[in-house]
Amino acid sequence: MWLFGRKGPSGFSSSSTAEEVTQGIDGTGLTAIVTGASSGIGTETARVLALRGVHVIMGVRNVAAGRDVKEAIVKEIPTAKVDTMELDLSSMASVRKFAADFSSSGHPLNLLINNAGIMATPFMLSKDNTELQFATNHIGHFLLTNLLLDTMKKAARTSKREGRIINVSSEAHRYTYKEGIHFDKINDQSGYSNFAAYGQSKLANVLHANELAKRLKVDGVDIIANSLHPGAIVTNLFRHMGPISGLVNIFGKIALKNVQQGAATTCYVALHPQVKGRSGEYFKDSNIGQASAHGRNAELAKKLWDFSMNMVK
Repeated sequence: MWLFGRKGPSGFSSSSTAEEVTQGIDGTGLTAIVTGASSGIGTETARVLALRGVHVIMGVRNVAAGRDVKEAIVKEIPTAKVDTMELDLSSMASVRKFAADFSSSGHPLNLLINNAGIMATPFMLSKDNTELQFATNHIGHFLLTNLLLDTMKKAARTSKREGRIINVSSEAHRYTYKEGIHFDKINDQSGYSNFAAYGQSKLANVLHANELAKRLKVDGVDIIANSLHPGAIVTNLFRHMGPISGLVNIFGKIALKNVQQGAATTCYVALHPQVKGRSGEYFKDSNIGQASAHGRNAELAKKLWDFSMNMVK
């Protein structure tokens, strides 16, 4: 249980749960994609959105695990509309196939929740020869968002309901490499730090949302884009962290959020009317927070956008 639960201006706090922040909200008629929905806060996000009437498509790398989650949700909530689709964010080919399959399904898309992530892995390259954390946490979601944007724009126009794009970042975005993003050394093993590389990928989530928000505003479409810190949570993200993983399991129940609290900010930003029209913000504990200086750097955001566009071509 999180120790400090003082409420912010939204009326919610770090101890609020995903069910609490969406109480009384009707998401019927909305369709959401949640990446990384087969475990942790992704599962709870999918469950609570389904509980509120949203049709949830879970983008999962492990399809069998995704099916198990779907069955558990439908067993608890018989009216839930939940589907699973295979998605490996470390592979651009997989992202392109997912987006093409979703588009051909004819479903609208109102909410895109870029939640999947890996944390502090040893140095590895993705199938596209990009450092794995940057590839999975940023590039995969950047490409996915771009490929689904037209579908979201169409849904916003036809449904007259605001579209929302959410990047699940982390306070770890403050603890990146000195210059923020290692543009010239993304794949440099010699200077690799597993924690700084994770921070870099989470900073990229913030910068991506900020630049996207700016572009959506220029386009005049009714879609907002935001990033958030879910809170320090006991999940399998810690699996690559050796002894720390054990300490997390021992002390986590005292000092860290549980999964119900961890999914709260995502569900708040996805569904709450207080968020309407708020774009390019960084949320924390179901309230508006403030990203780091790098995270607020518009020039860095533009540079990352161009860099990422070049990578996904």
